[in-house]
Amino acid sequence: MEYTKEYYLKMYEKPLTELIELSNKITKENFDNKVEACSIISAKTGACSENCKYCAQSKHNHAEIQCHPLLDTETVKKAALSAKENGATRFCIVTSGRVPSDSDFEKILEMIRQVASIDGIHCCASLGLLSEEQVKRIKEAGVERYNHNINTSENYHKSICTTHKFSDRVNTVKMIQKYGMEACCGVIIGMGETREDRIDMAFSLKELNPKTVPINFLNPIKGTQLEGYENKIDEEEILKTICIFRMILPNAMLRYAGGRTTRLSEANQKLGIQAGINSLLVGNYLTTAGSNSKEDKEMLKELNLVME
Repeated sequence: MEYTKEYYLKMYEKPLTELIELSNKITKENFDNKVEACSIISAKTGACSENCKYCAQSKHNHAEIQCHPLLDTETVKKAALSAKENGATRFCIVTSGRVPSDSDFEKILEMIRQVASIDGIHCCASLGLLSEEQVKRIKEAGVERYNHNINTSENYHKSICTTHKFSDRVNTVKMIQKYGMEACCGVIIGMGETREDRIDMAFSLKELNPKTVPINFLNPIKGTQLEGYENKIDEEEILKTICIFRMILPNAMLRYAGGRTTRLSEANQKLGIQAGINSLLVGNYLTTAGSNSKEDKEMLKELNLVME
């Protein structure tokens, strides 16, 4: 049975305990007790031409971050091996910018080949709005899953970014699926969007049918245009949103991504996992500190779950 936006808006009004019970049941019906672990590296940081208001790497913002050009292949491979030692089974090569330069792209292809050659590691990438030819080439080099988030709803997108369209993001996801790669496509919540926007995000994702849905919680960084947005969403609203996403996306892996260690207490992180989170971004994020893999494993053990 297909439910409407109005139905899910009413679900938001239910007590959190009831929502978690419902979404936990859906998760158990569709998944086992394994939680996927992914690690990322910012292979190129900063100087991005896009004007996304939340992003510390945008040239339109004034965040104080450590910018650097493309890393060398050996550094990236060592990071992938370290991620494997910490329990990650996926490693994502991430670069800032709308699209890599031709010279950088050739180097990135070699990075992909090296990471894909590591036994026990699945290579992922997040390289922006690639052309069809570039999509073919990263697939051939060894990328199994490509991350390209929709970030917010189609309606709210223009309030967050104007240098590219919501449709650009959607079309990129469809193209990588066309060439046989899994889609990793998620959102950022807490940027001033409404509940209706969050439900629209989930409906858009349902249509795209990604393998993994990273759920980021805005970490307002000083110097960005969303600095001071700490109170745009509270922890209960975050948890209710996770529940709603699980209801709308019963077969997608929901991933804790950026912001979960700063926007959720340890107790509420556990509730989010009970609500339906079954994938973790482990280690540091792009420009901010992330989770401790040992603590993550202990948390999962308490919930009778294991890191895959």
